[in-house]
Amino acid sequence: MTIRTIIVDDEKLAIQGLQLRLERFSDVEVIATCANGREAIRSIKTEKPDLVFLDIQMPGFDGFSVVKGVMEIDPPLFVFVTAYQEHAIRAFEANAVHYLMKPVDEDMLADTIERVRQRLAEKRSSEEAEKLKDVLAEVAPDAIENMSDEESTGRYEKIINIKDRGQIFRVDVESIEHIEAAGDYMCIYTGDNSLILRETMKDLERRLDPRAFQRVHRSTIVNLEQVRQVKPHTNGECFLVLQSGAEVKVSRSYRDVVARFVH
Repeated sequence: MTIRTIIVDDEKLAIQGLQLRLERFSDVEVIATCANGREAIRSIKTEKPDLVFLDIQMPGFDGFSVVKGVMEIDPPLFVFVTAYQEHAIRAFEANAVHYLMKPVDEDMLADTIERVRQRLAEKRSSEEAEKLKDVLAEVAPDAIENMSDEESTGRYEKIINIKDRGQIFRVDVESIEHIEAAGDYMCIYTGDNSLILRETMKDLERRLDPRAFQRVHRSTIVNLEQVRQVKPHTNGECFLVLQSGAEVKVSRSYRDVVARFVH
């Protein structure tokens, strides 16, 4: 499996240095380099890469603007590259696979490439499963109906084990109020506690019953059983008030989730 890659940086030497470091990975193919954000958006839309190494601080369109600029397509995986530690949190909020500090450390780069491989394998496995379901729906609709019944009854977690701060916590899924993503980490909020779980949002969603747990924002999942009030906000957005009193914003893209509370 070849990882088709684009490098974006306004410093030519930074591009050359990263290209040299990537040569050790036989499955990584650098198909393009870009010197600014506008060029990066055009190249990503044209080349449809698997992976983009993206400098954050660039004149004009910065790295975060590039991510926003390609959201209407199926976006690639992003690894942010930065000289500034304070950008790390925003990188995770943008759902990056990882972020690398300049100068790029070779061990950190190897760890990042391994994360990319895992993400791409998960994505392709999911796509293959969906294709198989589509075929079964046409040639054996009874089989696909039975699969759906089995999935809805036994596949979802009741207890999640979370290793945090050197301890293992057994969390009753029903007690979870909401979950917020920060890169490859999930912040799990219950009524009286918050825990950090190292897992991607996609993987965690597969473990939770979608009849109760719904995404209400690109980086937020809410337990609908914990919702006590819906508060309208501007621009078609709103807030969900949870059992503990915490408020979670619902973005316009997920307004259909709120519709089930309005009869």
